[in-house]
Amino acid sequence: MKKITLLLFTLLGIFLTAVPVLAQGGDAATAAANSAVGVKAIAAGVGFAIAVFGGALGQSRIGAAACEGAARNPGAAAKIQTMMILGLALIESLVLFALVIVFIKT
Repeated sequence: MKKITLLLFTLLGIFLTAVPVLAQGGDAATAAANSAVGVKAIAAGVGFAIAVFGGALGQSRIGAAACEGAARNPGAAAKIQTMMILGLALIESLVLFALVIVFIKT
């Protein structure tokens, strides 16, 4: 009985949240323009999420490789750390470039 009540309240909440959308009227041209802007914003968000995911994946692989390299050859740890920081900075700059593109396009 509790599951059915919870399900009914959930459906009621979703319906009440969606009601204001049904109450709004407007021009077809305005709706089409707003739709295009909305689609651009969603596409920019998805594209940026992909860029961030790729950047995080690359940074984690660089960090793991640097730790492994320093563990195998402690004498070269300073050089490895320098190259790791350079690689991390380049990857982060690509992610920030994607963020700038998102702000320009939306």
